[in-house]
Amino acid sequence: MRILLVEDDEIMRISVQDRLEKYDWQVDVAVDGTEAIEKLGRAGYQLVLSDVRMPNLDGMQLLKHVRETTPYTDIIMMTAYGNVEDAIACLKQGASDYLLKPFNMDDLIIRINRIAEVQSLKARNISLEEDCLQRRENLIGSSAEMNSVFRLIKQAGPSDATILITGESGTGKELVAAALHDSSSRKEKPYIRLNCASIPDGLMESEMFGHERGSFTGAISQKPGKFEIADGGTLLLDEISDLPLTLQPKLLRVLQEHEFERVGGTRLIKVDVRIICATAKDLAQEVKNGRFREDLFYRIRVIPIKLPSLRSRKDDIPDLIKHFLHEYSLKRGLPMSVSDRAMDCLLEYHYPGNVRELKNIIERASILAAEPQIDVSDLPADLQSTGGDRDSGSLNLANVVANAEKETILKALSRAENSRSRTAELLGISRKNLWEKMKAYSISV
Repeated sequence: MRILLVEDDEIMRISVQDRLEKYDWQVDVAVDGTEAIEKLGRAGYQLVLSDVRMPNLDGMQLLKHVRETTPYTDIIMMTAYGNVEDAIACLKQGASDYLLKPFNMDDLIIRINRIAEVQSLKARNISLEEDCLQRRENLIGSSAEMNSVFRLIKQAGPSDATILITGESGTGKELVAAALHDSSSRKEKPYIRLNCASIPDGLMESEMFGHERGSFTGAISQKPGKFEIADGGTLLLDEISDLPLTLQPKLLRVLQEHEFERVGGTRLIKVDVRIICATAKDLAQEVKNGRFREDLFYRIRVIPIKLPSLRSRKDDIPDLIKHFLHEYSLKRGLPMSVSDRAMDCLLEYHYPGNVRELKNIIERASILAAEPQIDVSDLPADLQSTGGDRDSGSLNLANVVANAEKETILKALSRAENSRSRTAELLGISRKNLWEKMKAYSISV
């Protein structure tokens, strides 16, 4: 913890500083409120310990400044002239605690430790709130491909190694990252996620590293970044391939030195964070194309985990359907099942959206199905033609050709990472022709 001690009495200042530093806390001192504000502008503090009555600028004015500019900083007020009314006034204006001089040093230590625990809980709450917004699910599968992933999670999870998770969209990269955190010694610490593709380039640095008050237009107060919030825990950088080139050297520095500066700041902030990265893109190709730094690529790829597509592990589809059906059966209030013909369709479908798409299909069918058993007619139209005619042994040439063409387009889209230009090039057709065929087969990306 970094503490700013503001006290005009020299003997008191030295006594308190010496005692606090015995607990390995970093303590800076100021003789009055004016000097304190100057130091608050140059560095970040978890706690301000301030006298109420001081020359130049008193403690109450300092308290107001702290609450307006650094809302994540706690402040304890001290005074030799206080009464109950003064204490209530300080607490109402945002002080975390209030001490009457002379006070017992052990009592002060207890109060500071209590504040440190609350700050740790606040960071943990941010992590839990993110978990609630995106509830974790279990990784489902018993195929050889998934068993290989489970082994890597078991082996790599307890380490602090940086891990790169790759795989197509919807394969469960975030679930693997959560499983890695839960299997580590950091599982009781914050687990923070940051999607590099969802934050505008101009705000990404602030989102990652935080900012100081006045560092840019709209920065009306100090704000910690994801790295600070994740201190002691795990930070998932999702869609790392979309991290701007200008920020990649700064990320590399954090990975190597475990320190950074807030936007507009000059003080180095040290953190202990385990980094997990994820992307649906081919990072090696991004390096060749000049969109990703080669040194950063090798630094985050200490342990690579590649997730299989759902079409490559179709043996897991029945278990996944059973898992999703159980969830939606509870919501609907009656046991749901899938007919054999509907299961045939679900097993033969290509799933360009992988497990996420399968889950959406089951959710939709469980809502629209008139009966507790989901049949072919309850599935989306583009699934109904994939397996529903198997039992009748249909040899209609037009249907067979259409199904083959649709499957080929889906495979090309997957290989081209849903790029229509590259898909058309792979198929040897124009983009207009591809668009017409995708529309005819109800294919959307």
